[in-house]
This record gives sequence, structure tokens and C-alpha cells, in this order.
Amino acid sequence: MTVTFDPQWLSRYPAQDPDSTAESPCVFCAIARGEAEAHVVSETPDTVCFLDHLPATYGHVLVVPKQHHQDLFDIPQESFQQVMAAAKQVANALRDSCGATGINLVHATGQAAHQSVFHFHVHVVPRYDGDSIVVFPRLADPAHKHEVAQRLRTALTDPLPPEAATESSQP
Repeated sequence: MTVTFDPQWLSRYPAQDPDSTAESPCVFCAIARGEAEAHVVSETPDTVCFLDHLPATYGHVLVVPKQHHQDLFDIPQESFQQVMAAAKQVANALRDSCGATGINLVHATGQAAHQSVFHFHVHVVPRYDGDSIVVFPRLADPAHKHEVAQRLRTALTDPLPPEAATESSQP
């Protein structure tokens, strides 16, 4: 199977306001409630899985919690685990039914990461030999490994209170 990739696909997503409120329309909430059209492939009491409307590859699926959580920082651990369990089931199905020879799980939190729908979701992107998609272009300077490793070790062993973490700045 030959798969081509249009690197401009991401720019065609309609942007959602990251500061939208619970009263604002959320397309993923509407899909979860059955009020918006989607090609649903699987559903549990807590998650819904549907085809991405602008797929990166053949069989690209989004897995979302039915309850609205804005992003990785907002989603409770239990809901996150349910989404990941559903993503694993979808990955297995993509391998078995579509011949995927690999899988990328992709998630974006925040505008800097190109999150376009501010409802937590995981992309299950099936990969095929020769599809030429580059997920990690390796743009960071590896000379900073020691510094960043130390920062992470400190943060993971002695985390800042949430209000202090938002006040800290990056170098």
C-alpha cells in the first residue's frame, strides 16, 4: 500500500478557542452525545473512538473521553487510563484489520503543541511501511540533555505546588 502525506493537513483544522467555557460548543462532546456526525468505530461507557475527519493515514482514529476534559493537565487519572485502554484496543484492531505495521499515539496539549480541539483526545495513527511521515523531526539541541535531565529529576522528586509551577519560566 502506498500512502502519501500532505504536510499542510494540520493547518486545515478549524481552530477552537482554548479559553472556551463549558457552555461553548465542543465538537467532541457533541460527537460523544451523538449530536454531531462522526464515523464511530468503538464506544465504551466512558470513551468514544471515531475516524479523524482529516486523516494522516488510512484508519487514523481519535479516542476521546465522553466527559469533557480540556487537556492532559485537566484529565483525571481514571479517565486517562480509560482513553489509553481504548487506544490500545483500536491499535490492535488497526493492525489486525488494516494491516498497520506500526502505530503512533499522538496527543497535543496547548496551542504551542498545536492542539486544535480543546477536549482531551489521543490520535491513534496507523503506520505503514514506507509512509514517509516524520513524527519527531529532532530539532532540539542534544547538548542540553544534562540540564534538562536534572530539571526533570528535581521536578519529579520534589514537585512544585500547581500555582508555583505556572509562575516558573523556562530558560
